Amino acid sequence: MESDFRTAEELATALRAGEVSSAELTDDAIARIERDDKAINAICVPDFPRARAAARAADQARARGEDRPLLGIPVTVKESYNIAGMTTTWGMPPHRNYLPAEDAVQVSRLKAAGAVVLGKTNVPLGLQDIQTFNEIYGTTNNPWDHTRTPGGSSGGSAAALACGFGALSIGSDLAGSLRTPAHFCGVYAHKPTLGLAATRGMVAPSEPALPVDLDLAVVGPMARTARDLALLLDVMAGPDPLTLGVAHRLALPPARHERLRDFRVLIVDEHPLIATGAAVRAGVNRVAAALVEEGARVVRHSPLLPDLTEAATLYMRLLISGSTARFPIETEQQLRTRVAELSADDQSLDATRLRAMLSSHRDWIEANNRREAHRHGWRQLFTEFDAVVSPITPTPAFPHDHHPNPLERRIDIDGVEYPYFDQLVWAGLATMPGLPATAIPAGRSPEGLPVGAQLIGPMFEDRTPLRLAELLERKIGGFQVPRQHRGRAGADR
Repeated sequence: MESDFRTAEELATALRAGEVSSAELTDDAIARIERDDKAINAICVPDFPRARAAARAADQARARGEDRPLLGIPVTVKESYNIAGMTTTWGMPPHRNYLPAEDAVQVSRLKAAGAVVLGKTNVPLGLQDIQTFNEIYGTTNNPWDHTRTPGGSSGGSAAALACGFGALSIGSDLAGSLRTPAHFCGVYAHKPTLGLAATRGMVAPSEPALPVDLDLAVVGPMARTARDLALLLDVMAGPDPLTLGVAHRLALPPARHERLRDFRVLIVDEHPLIATGAAVRAGVNRVAAALVEEGARVVRHSPLLPDLTEAATLYMRLLISGSTARFPIETEQQLRTRVAELSADDQSLDATRLRAMLSSHRDWIEANNRREAHRHGWRQLFTEFDAVVSPITPTPAFPHDHHPNPLERRIDIDGVEYPYFDQLVWAGLATMPGLPATAIPAGRSPEGLPVGAQLIGPMFEDRTPLRLAELLERKIGGFQVPRQHRGRAGADR
């Protein structure tokens, strides 16, 4: 791998050996951003003076004999995390000048581990899109094809990693917001088990940074290798010190297996509600073939798999009811009129989303009870399997689509159009029951775009899909430098 794209693990080794200083790494990363980010627009809030100061402090700490997991390593942070003295807007114009008073708990953990924060990465408006653009910071482009999206809502972080803007990043995931950008940009991401990593301070600027338990949403790591994901997850994981952290200590179980041949894997590449594009199916099949070649037990159908149609419907109900809970009364009245016009026979995902906008607490409780039944089903499945391999979205990165009404957008899957948000059913496969899922590169489309797959594991057994990701990386390869950035490493020195 080219020198500017070294992994966090490689950088840590070089720093410990005295082969390079954090100040040098940070200057190189800043020079690269200043040179290349004009075309990508991944870094929306740079923090270079403080990054250089943090790098000097890291070098001084190492000279004193200190060593921490990320000491001196340049990283980026999704814009939606609070960082004291830096704007947090979530792309919302009314909050373009909001400055939080304290760091989010995950930013504090990054800094405590010694990381050097280069700046913040771009997000969609309110984190509510599968793309990354907003009125304040503009559009982030995919490093492989600037006419296409890097995904969302952690699109800026994925694009930054693909361009070599820091070795690691942190993002969040409610509807594939870690996994989809990783899939579109050819990097790695891990959606942790729900509740594994504290979320305080990853909050909209209009709300206080309280230690609340979020439904569906998680925070998690992004990297260019599976081992780096595990390294960063170890920094991020653990309860909030203001709540469960008072009494609880984290002890994740080890991965179930250490060799590919020992894994039992279910492949799921067909969904009853949406097609799977040929390029994505080929990526999933590439993973399956690698597993078979190594002697793993690979199965394509199991009666233990929870019903995918009900799972997708439940996911949409929980996702949309939570996202629209603060709609103004005028909008609610309009929605009631639209819902009343729906046919009782209309059970499409579009109709499900519309009805969910008006969900009552009673409706949510009923959906949550059904979710618990699905979680039990997954527990039974994971007595027979160690992981499930599935798509992340049905297609590789799609062209920018800034239609002002997302509900009127369409996603093209091999020439057939589907409602834009229907593509979220694959992300919801792991999100609805709160399971861990690791996004890995799985090949390239005929157009040369990255294609990924997700490895879904048992609840709170995050090390199992992470270890499987590491083993598959050795077998089929992993991150590749985008074409436009090849041969330019080291040019900043």
